[in-house]
Amino acid sequence: MELQSTENSPPNAMEIVRSLSQSVDLAKDLVQGLQKGNKPVSGPELESIISQLEEVIRSMGQHLSSIPSSAFKEEIYAEVAIQSLSNEMKNSHFEVKATQLGNSDAQMLSPDRQPIEVTTTLEEKDLYSINVEVSTDNPYFLDPKNSLPKSKSDSSQVKLGNMNRSLAILPQVTHYMEPLYGTVEPLYGTFCCPLTKKIMDDPVTIESGLTYERKAIGEWFEMFKDSEEIFCPSSGKKLVSRVYNSNIALKSTIEEWKKRNEVATIKVARAALSLASSDNMVFEAIKEVHGICERNPYNKVEVCSVGMLPLLVKTLEYKNQDVRCAVLELLTKLAEDDNESKEMIAEKLDFSVLIRMLSSNYQPVRHASLLLLLELSRSHSLCDKIGLVPGAILMLITIKYKPSVDAFAAGKAGETLTNLETSPNNIKCMAENGLLEPLLYNIEQGCEEMKTEMASYLGDIVLGHDSRTYVAERASPSLIKMVRTGNALSRRAAFKALAQISLYQPNAEVLTEAGIIQIMVEEMFSRSIYDELVNSKIEAAAILANILESGLELENLQASSNGHTMTSDYCVHGIIYMLKNSAPDELNINLLRILLCLTKTPKSMATIISVVKESEASYILIELINNPREELGIAAIKLLIMLSPQIGHTLAEKLCKIRGQPESLIQSPREVKRISEKQAISAKFIAKLPQQHLTLNLALLSKNTVPTILQTINQIQKIGTRSSRHTSSYLEGLVGILVRFTTTLFDPQILFLARSHNFTAVFTELLVKTSSDEVQRLSAIGLENLSSESINLSKPPEVKKTKLLRMFSAPKFLSPGSSRRKKTAVCPVHGGACSSENTFCLVDAKAVERLLACLDHENPEVVEAVLSAICTLLDDKVDVEKSVSILNGVDALQHVLNVVKEHTQEGLRQKSFWMIEKFLMKGGDKSISDISKDRLLPSTLVSAFHHGNGNTRQMAEKILRHLNKMPTSTTSYYTM
Repeated sequence: MELQSTENSPPNAMEIVRSLSQSVDLAKDLVQGLQKGNKPVSGPELESIISQLEEVIRSMGQHLSSIPSSAFKEEIYAEVAIQSLSNEMKNSHFEVKATQLGNSDAQMLSPDRQPIEVTTTLEEKDLYSINVEVSTDNPYFLDPKNSLPKSKSDSSQVKLGNMNRSLAILPQVTHYMEPLYGTVEPLYGTFCCPLTKKIMDDPVTIESGLTYERKAIGEWFEMFKDSEEIFCPSSGKKLVSRVYNSNIALKSTIEEWKKRNEVATIKVARAALSLASSDNMVFEAIKEVHGICERNPYNKVEVCSVGMLPLLVKTLEYKNQDVRCAVLELLTKLAEDDNESKEMIAEKLDFSVLIRMLSSNYQPVRHASLLLLLELSRSHSLCDKIGLVPGAILMLITIKYKPSVDAFAAGKAGETLTNLETSPNNIKCMAENGLLEPLLYNIEQGCEEMKTEMASYLGDIVLGHDSRTYVAERASPSLIKMVRTGNALSRRAAFKALAQISLYQPNAEVLTEAGIIQIMVEEMFSRSIYDELVNSKIEAAAILANILESGLELENLQASSNGHTMTSDYCVHGIIYMLKNSAPDELNINLLRILLCLTKTPKSMATIISVVKESEASYILIELINNPREELGIAAIKLLIMLSPQIGHTLAEKLCKIRGQPESLIQSPREVKRISEKQAISAKFIAKLPQQHLTLNLALLSKNTVPTILQTINQIQKIGTRSSRHTSSYLEGLVGILVRFTTTLFDPQILFLARSHNFTAVFTELLVKTSSDEVQRLSAIGLENLSSESINLSKPPEVKKTKLLRMFSAPKFLSPGSSRRKKTAVCPVHGGACSSENTFCLVDAKAVERLLACLDHENPEVVEAVLSAICTLLDDKVDVEKSVSILNGVDALQHVLNVVKEHTQEGLRQKSFWMIEKFLMKGGDKSISDISKDRLLPSTLVSAFHHGNGNTRQMAEKILRHLNKMPTSTTSYYTM
């Protein structure tokens, strides 16, 4: 099936396979014929079976040789192995000899125990052909002194020491190879030292003509140091001289013989790995190969060339930890000092498996995998491949920083990371995983190309909070130098890195100390190179905006070599001038950010207001609101909000003159859950403009924006303000716009608007159905404005009967149903016909209770706004006595006294004291009694009298007089 599946399979593939199969079956039958019954196989029968077996094996060799070279493709090793096996099989010959047992004893043995020695007459003594031969043409063998004994009894039956040990532990392999290595020709007996009985490494010949191991014969001579008579240890011949000479010929022959055996051992081990019948078999095979590679480094090349690497790599999948460890150690040995071997191993190795072993609980495997990775990392070409393995660098960094857990592993991981630093991509990956030193070192000390690449990486990666300041301290000086003196590529990379560093606000001080402010201002105002790869003005403005937004003291920031600071007219005029010259949107965004920061200082704020008010800059800012780029519009609106308290009327006038404004700032969102930042900040901008600007209010009215606002408020109240992070801000802006209309109720159109939409009910509901402090404050302000107009709108009910009707009307006692005629209700506070809808009466709207409930609020601004709304019911224009009576009915006095206890703000105390005074004057004995019983109030009044401002002090003094805590005075009391 395998032959048929290949592209270059021979045409007679099936015939070859069938013939081989038949031959194997026949050979099995012949062998089984030797194992039947208990009778020994007779000599003629045995010879017949052996003869037939020879023919079968030769036939198999012939079939193997018929496989063409094209079938092996690039598998040269397989082709050589098959051809060698074919030659050996075609030349096979067996001889059967009796052993040293007597004939009678031999005949008594059963076939399976018969001591039969089967020898083969082969041209090769190895499983596969190798180019090392032991020839009698060697001069050493032509020397008569070195001739070997011809009798078998005198020959040294030298076994292949290492190979025999290998075969002893690889039974399945030796089952096929024992006939080849069972015996050794007598020729090899001379390889053993007569003293040590071991194969010699450095043979030397003494005076007697015999050869020994140099070290062994040296120790023998040392025994006769004080004696004149020295004897040959083997022959007993007396020696005259202690001199010995190196036997170069024999040494060369032994080395060739060892090399031949080592190659054979490698092939045996390869076969063992292929069979892999047990973990012990694989382990011993790997250790044997490791041993011969240590003895002779050349064997490492042989191991790689015979195709053992794929088998070794596959063995890493074993569960046996000892096998894994042995494989890793062998691969490390093969990779030592040989880049070609490293490449071959890397080609076959799955690096992800190796990386997983770094976290093994078995320490030898962990160490062995680290050593292999360290060795492979010494190849520059493999560094990128290692770095691309997911988690490789992270694992190494983790191990490196845990020396207390495993000091050896930490050291080797550090060495590996150092090797990986040769790859810029690895340096970037290290920085992303917390190891910043390589990147910072190259920014500081690297060549220009490396500095540029590292700076670009620094601009890409996202640093952790714990390392951002450290990076800024190390890298900023070099990056600023690159901005000033580098080429286009270096400048672009440096700007990119500085922009990333400046985003972290704590770095602002570090960058400022490095002198970045002046450099960035020069780039913005003076740089005039337009053919660069980067627009330095945009980058400089972005970096400068990031730094200024950190909250530095702007007055002391030097912006030029001439002594100008960031708050000087030089900077403000320069930035606004750039803004007016139709700069790119990205630059305009950053310029607006800088101006917004400058508004925080009085000096620069005054300059900005002056320039904007006296030039067309205000038009430019308002026009930027409608820019298609939302970020630019948001930046412009934020700046306008900051300027509105100073030049709000100017901005309102110009806003109404821009086509599409102001209605475009109030757009109903398609979905309340997707309110954008621009929608929220636009509503806030309209609310922040001067509320009594009638032109703007009428413009909003004419564009029918109020229904949209009310509808959106209702939707937000239904789903809550948590649906979007901008919902709460948007709701505050919308409520603020509604409050605008309550300040211009003198206009008939706006009065009709407030009545038709029942503003009193709207604000009353918002007062309690919201979680926003600002919405509550604005609602209280709206109710205050509406209630202030109630006294003007509340009129006595008119009697519309004419004189003619009165003449013909029946007397009251004769008028049917006269007793059931309804009288028009009169408001006790305002003295006229009141309603929440038409006259905005707080009493009729039942808003008093809700306002009082808000006095418990923690936010003093909300409490102050609520007090102001309630104070409208105690104004001199209304019936204060009845109003106090109504307020007493809802326990308003106690709420006010609690406000005095909880808050110390001057505004709150002034309003609270004013209301308490009203209760003392108009509330009768009950109010005086309730106030007198408050034990904390006197001390609060005394404190306010001593430390309060003028108005607060006067109010505290009057209350103390009412309570008989101070002498009476004829001075008129203060009124709100």
